[in-house]
Amino acid sequence: MCKKKGYVSKMLRAGNEKDDDEADTVGCCTLKVENVEPVPPNILKFDFLGKDSIRYQNEVEVEVAVFRAIQEFRNKKKGGDDIFDKLDTSKLNAHLKELMPGLTAKVFRTYNASITLDDMLSKETKGGEVAEKVVVYNHANKEVAIICNHQRTVSKSHSAQMTRLNEKIDELKNILEELRTDLARAKKGKPPLKGSDGKTKRNLNPDALEKKISQTTAKIEKMERDKDTKEDLKTVALGTSKINYLDPRITVAWCKRHEVPIEKIFNKSLLAKFAWAMDVEPSFRF
Repeated sequence: MCKKKGYVSKMLRAGNEKDDDEADTVGCCTLKVENVEPVPPNILKFDFLGKDSIRYQNEVEVEVAVFRAIQEFRNKKKGGDDIFDKLDTSKLNAHLKELMPGLTAKVFRTYNASITLDDMLSKETKGGEVAEKVVVYNHANKEVAIICNHQRTVSKSHSAQMTRLNEKIDELKNILEELRTDLARAKKGKPPLKGSDGKTKRNLNPDALEKKISQTTAKIEKMERDKDTKEDLKTVALGTSKINYLDPRITVAWCKRHEVPIEKIFNKSLLAKFAWAMDVEPSFRF
C-alpha cells in the first residue's frame, strides 16, 4: 500500500488498456526503469509521459516493502527496460477477475473515481447559492481528475482571459466605491459627485443606492469565483472523468438533493448520454 493518492491514481491505469484513437500511455504494466527513481528511505520519484503525451511527475511515499520491491525489479536493467517485465495487462486483468468477476483495471479506476466524488460531495456541500454549490462540485470533480491523472495543457488564451476578468473586476470595484461614496452623500442630503467619465449621475435615494451596491457586490463575487475556478482548473480535464469514469447517478442525485439544475453540471451531450440516470432517487449514494 502507498500513502499518497498520487501513486494510486496513476497506477490504476494498466498502461496499454486504451481505445484505438487514444495516444500511447504509460502505466503500471509499461513503466520503464528510467520512469521510477527510488529515493531512500521510501520515496519513489515518477517521471514519464502519460496519456495524450502529457508529462507526469510525482514524488510518493510508499511502504518500505514496496520500495524494496521496486529496487529489486530495477536491478541489473537498463533505463529503457520494463520494470515489470513479466507482467502485462492481460495477466493483470486475469488476476483481478479472480478477485471479483468482471473486475478490470479500468473498472477499478471507475470505482475509485465514483466513490471519491460521492464522498467529497457529501462532505463539502454545505448549502448556499447554486453558484457556490457548482464550485463545490467542480472542486470534487477536480480531485477525481487528479486521481485519474486527467491533465491538459494550459490553453493559449488562458492568460488573456484572466487579464480580461481582472479588468472587469477592477472596473466593478471602482463602480462599487463610487456607489458607496454616493450613498454616504445621499444619507446627508447631498447630491452624488460626477462619475469617473465626468458626467453628472442621477440623484438616487439611499434605498436605490443600497440595492445597486448589493447587485454590484454580487457581480464581483461571481466574477472572482469564476476567475478562481478558471485558474484552479487550467491544467485539469474535467470532461474525461464525467464521460468515462463517474457514475452519473451520483451527480443527478446530488443535484436533486441540493436543488442544482442538472444543466449546470451536464451539457446537452451528457444529458442525452445519461438519460437513463435521470430518474434516480435523490437519496442515492454510490
